[in-house]
Amino acid sequence: MSVTVYLVGAGPGDTGLITVRGRELLAAADVIVYDYLANPELLDCAPASAERVYVGKKGYAQHLTQDELNVVLIDAARALEKRGGGTVVRLKGGDPFVFGRGGEEALALAAAGIDFEVVPGVTSGIAAAAFAGIPVTHRGIASSLTFVTGHEDPSKTTSALDWNALAALVGHGGTVCFYMGMRELSSIAHKLMQEGAAADTSAVIIHRGTSPRQHTLVTTLQDVAADVSRAGLAAPSIILVGEVARLRERLAWFEKRPLFGKRIVVTRSRTQAGALASRLTALGADVMEFPTIEIVPPVQYAPLDEALAQIDSYAWVVLTSVNGVDAFFERLKGDARRLGHALVAAIGPATAERLRQHGIVADTVPAEYRGEAVFSAIEQATRARGLRLEGARVLIPRAAEARAVLPDMLRSAGATVDVVSAYRTVRPADADTRALIAELESGRIDAMSFTSSSTAKNLFELLGDASSLLDGVALCSIGPITSATLRSLGHEPAIQASEYTIDGLVEAICKLCGTARQESGPEKENGR
Repeated sequence: MSVTVYLVGAGPGDTGLITVRGRELLAAADVIVYDYLANPELLDCAPASAERVYVGKKGYAQHLTQDELNVVLIDAARALEKRGGGTVVRLKGGDPFVFGRGGEEALALAAAGIDFEVVPGVTSGIAAAAFAGIPVTHRGIASSLTFVTGHEDPSKTTSALDWNALAALVGHGGTVCFYMGMRELSSIAHKLMQEGAAADTSAVIIHRGTSPRQHTLVTTLQDVAADVSRAGLAAPSIILVGEVARLRERLAWFEKRPLFGKRIVVTRSRTQAGALASRLTALGADVMEFPTIEIVPPVQYAPLDEALAQIDSYAWVVLTSVNGVDAFFERLKGDARRLGHALVAAIGPATAERLRQHGIVADTVPAEYRGEAVFSAIEQATRARGLRLEGARVLIPRAAEARAVLPDMLRSAGATVDVVSAYRTVRPADADTRALIAELESGRIDAMSFTSSSTAKNLFELLGDASSLLDGVALCSIGPITSATLRSLGHEPAIQASEYTIDGLVEAICKLCGTARQESGPEKENGR
């Protein structure tokens, strides 16, 4: 097995903009060498066993030199050769060959006799502009596009750029895009105007383009330096100069997403957070995943296994969560036929859908997704079949920490109820609150989502005294039980989902944040 180093463009920030080939290579990587501009979330595409090597490259901050970085790539390849072969992915922000120094890395690999391939990426000069609602070329306005480095080699005594030609391009319908130019912004604007570009030529700064933290500032060449200073913008940013910027007023789309720029914390378990996080991200939110629960096996499986051994004796099997369904069928060895005689209740549509994936259609799904409603649904479904709950056996495989309301109501109706632990929810052993506390202290967090009482209780336990930092944060609850838990912890929910599902929670968050956006007024072009 040979060794190949792949120079992969990670795109400009949005993880959805990496190429299919790039994702495939990450999934097969043995070593990943990544820099500051590559979205670290892309590392989740790689196997857990892959070695991850961070090489910095953030502006003027301390980082490896290019020569040192080349050595890192060569050494990684040599180490894999000794192990029999493998794949090195050099993950670079944007495109490797557009001001990414990918050519230098490729030359170093070629000189060392190491096989390499280049996987182009979406470059930020095009992508950031598109996300800001600015087409870099447009018929009748801009017929050319020029990429320029705003950070030339400081050892050079003279500039390699033809500023007269660049100014002429701007004046004759061209778009000029400067990379890495924020430190030289004032000089860039001055040189263009000095060479003949009109002072009122449109200039745009796009900070963190394609990300939920994108900030677009539209101004002019003569005002750009002062406006950027007032707005506090810095790298990473793209500078666009040209009249296409005037189209933004009609074409801006990204910042119009209902949750754009809102920093929202998702507290679900690591295995389940993805679905909610993806929904919120698609709506423009800047999502931080901070799992406060972890799904683990019960202390012992004996009670569940004993119940499954006599599954034929139960009139009802009640599943109260997706986790319960998965744990139940895992111990049932996936044999859905064994439930053929029993009636099955699901607490909500998500649980019912997971049952369908296991080959079972729920006999009843209550209109309201909590224990009291489940009891009413079971009672009605039993009566509709000419049966009685009195004397019936009911199995409820669920979390060890769940409420006693449903079992108690069923017992009051005369049923024999076996509640067995199918799984437990516990605080994650590796929970690190430092990053969350730092975000809370900075005031950047707008909202936190809670999908169960456990997610709320565990968060407060993890934060300890720092839970006081939640006073200015909108706490969003999935339903009345979770809301009651938040109140018992001294915090009134900012909003509660009208439908106690993930979809309902997302809708509630959009409603809350949409109202907040209206009250704060529309964002201005020059700052926020």
